[in-house]
Amino acid sequence: MLEKICQLAREAGNAIMLMYKKESMLDISRKTDNSPVTIADIAAHNIILQGLRKLIPEVPVLSEEDPPTWSERQQWQSYWLVDPLDGTKEFIKGNDEFTINIVLINQGNPVLGVVYAPALDVLYSATESKAWKEKDGHKVRIHACNARPPLVVVSRSHADDELKQYLKQLGEHQTIAIGSSLKFCLVAEGKAQLYPRFGQTNIWDTGAGHAVAIAAGAYVRDWQGKPLDYAPRESFLNPGFRVSLF
Repeated sequence: MLEKICQLAREAGNAIMLMYKKESMLDISRKTDNSPVTIADIAAHNIILQGLRKLIPEVPVLSEEDPPTWSERQQWQSYWLVDPLDGTKEFIKGNDEFTINIVLINQGNPVLGVVYAPALDVLYSATESKAWKEKDGHKVRIHACNARPPLVVVSRSHADDELKQYLKQLGEHQTIAIGSSLKFCLVAEGKAQLYPRFGQTNIWDTGAGHAVAIAAGAYVRDWQGKPLDYAPRESFLNPGFRVSLF
């Protein structure tokens, strides 16, 4: 199953890359929350939706680009959670830091996840408490690990005063800014030790990266210490959270 989802993510990534850095393809519109959407988002959505429905037709799909209504999904026990193009702002800017996120949610938990960065040609995957990174044809197991001083990964596009205050109180550390769910993956592979988030995210922004991070030995918890939960609820918004080794 995991390999089939990896292949599906790559197919969506190939479609996105056909449009990347081509102004004629940047037909940008705005959603109700004012976030951007391009034809690349929609193309990837269609490929993933069709692929998942063919693969396991009985498991429903929640995609950022066509989220089902609350009445449709409130009884779901398992579902696919998809962000066809996470980091649309990074895609538009042309900085390569965008991903395709696909995760299987079961009883509120992310149990199988894939994060694919097509411009970087790096793919992270996870299932059954094991996580991998694949680049240039080489696939290796990854593990979260400590380092001193810790490297803190932060959002490239979403800085806020709460984060600035938190970093001031953190003590000695280094920071790196990066887009999309790659922040989860840097912690998962041990390149960073902490990803604090105070600003707004939706469940499709975090589910796949969450799966990779916890399979690699990290924790994804809200600021009250509870794991992020993906059980169906009316709002798609997450609480603030941190990805860390403690």
